[in-house]
Amino acid sequence: MDFLQLADKNVLVLGVANRKSVAYHTARVLVDAGAKVIFSVRSEQRRESVQKLFPDSPIYICDVANQDQIDRLRDDIAQHHTSLHGIVHSIAFADYSAGWLPFHETPRSAFLQAVDLSCFSLMALSNACKQLLDPETGSVVTVSISTTRMCAENYGYMAPVKAALDSAVCFLAKSFSAFSKVRFNAVCPGLLKTSASAGIPGYVDSYLYAERATLRKQAVQTDEVANTIAFLLSPRSSGINAQGIVLDAGMSTNYFDKEFVHRDA
Repeated sequence: MDFLQLADKNVLVLGVANRKSVAYHTARVLVDAGAKVIFSVRSEQRRESVQKLFPDSPIYICDVANQDQIDRLRDDIAQHHTSLHGIVHSIAFADYSAGWLPFHETPRSAFLQAVDLSCFSLMALSNACKQLLDPETGSVVTVSISTTRMCAENYGYMAPVKAALDSAVCFLAKSFSAFSKVRFNAVCPGLLKTSASAGIPGYVDSYLYAERATLRKQAVQTDEVANTIAFLLSPRSSGINAQGIVLDAGMSTNYFDKEFVHRDA
C-alpha cells in the first residue's frame, strides 16, 4: 500500500554528506516509498561519494552560496523533469575554527556566512524553483533544531541562525500562498549523531545529557527525523503548513526529572 503517496514523485534532496546525515536517511525513505530522488551536492568530490550510495539517481553540483549555481541547478533539473513535488533542504554550516567564543564575540563574517548558507539558501532555492514546484501538492521541508531559546554556549550563534530559518519557513509559506498551495515546514530534532554535529565543540557531552533528559532515555534517531520529513513531503500531511515539528523524545517536558533534581540538589 502506498500510504505516503510518494511513488513516482520527483523530490530534490540537498545536503547528503554520508550515511550518518539526515539527508541520506531521508533519501533512503523516499527511495523505499517509490519516489524519484534528485540530489544536489556542493562539490565534485561529494558527488562521487553520493553516487556510490545512490548509483541510479541523478546528482547535480550546486554551491548554494552562489546564485548562478542555484539557477543552473533549476535549469538542469527542468531539462529532465517537468515538475518537483518536494524539496528537502538539509543544509547548515557554521565556522567554529576560531574555537569556542562567548556569543557577544561572534565574528561578523562567521555569522553572516552561517545565515547565508543555512537560512538564505532556502529562500534563494525556493524562489528559483517556484515554477518547478507542483502548485497543488508541492512541499518544501528544511531541518532546524528543537529549540532556539535554550542557550547552549557551545552551539553559539547557530541558534539565532536557526531561529531565522524557522521564521523564513513561515514567511515563505505566506508568500507562496499568493499563487500556489506549496507548503513549507521544518523538522526540529533534538541532538543527533551526525558528522556535522561532530564539528561542534563539546557536542558529545551535550548529546549524552540530552539523551538522559528524554522521557525514553534514548536520543532521537536520525531515521525518525527522516520519517517525519517524508510525511511532511507527502500529501498525507496536506493540512500542515508553516510549522516546525519538534522531535525531541519528550526532552522539553523533562527538565525537572528527579534524576537531575536529586543529583544537583
